[in-house]
Amino acid sequence: MRIGLTGGIATGKSTVSAYLQQQGLVVIDADLVARQVIEPGGLAYADVKAAFPTAFSEGELVRSKLGDIIFHDNEKRIILNELMHPKIRQQMLEMASQHEQAGQSIIVFDIPLLLEGDWKQLVDQVVVVYCPAKLQKQRLMERNHLTVEEAQARMDTQLDIEEKKRLADYVLTNEDTREALYRQIDDWLKTIRSA
Repeated sequence: MRIGLTGGIATGKSTVSAYLQQQGLVVIDADLVARQVIEPGGLAYADVKAAFPTAFSEGELVRSKLGDIIFHDNEKRIILNELMHPKIRQQMLEMASQHEQAGQSIIVFDIPLLLEGDWKQLVDQVVVVYCPAKLQKQRLMERNHLTVEEAQARMDTQLDIEEKKRLADYVLTNEDTREALYRQIDDWLKTIRSA
């Protein structure tokens, strides 16, 4: 079974991901894979280097230079995504297949923008880590030392958390203690392990 784990910024997805790993599940993190595919020898390295040569220094990607390019030019950001996303997907699927061949029956894909992109067809179940938007904004402001406006701007780059909740096959509500969240995860794991 392949699970897609997602949520909104500051809803607690990383906490859930870490707990699932502690429980022995394989979690394949899209953000981590995105870094791997643009390292020398990575699946997207040559294409990204050819498209954005000024973002590289001595053969290594300089993330800040790439950021300066794509955050000020929407067309270039689209080009980067078109180069990266198929390679990220390819590597994640290869990793999942390797784990499944090694006997893992449950693979979790940790994908922040799972519902914003076209990832949903790759998974059997979508699990959303949810908390109300007001709490989400408060957590984001505290965690990243942001103003109300800055926090809202970051939240606005993602699908609304209520919409993500509506699209989920299973919802983990994270508005109480960490232990309460862990109990929900344990209950959910029982249902998928017995399926």
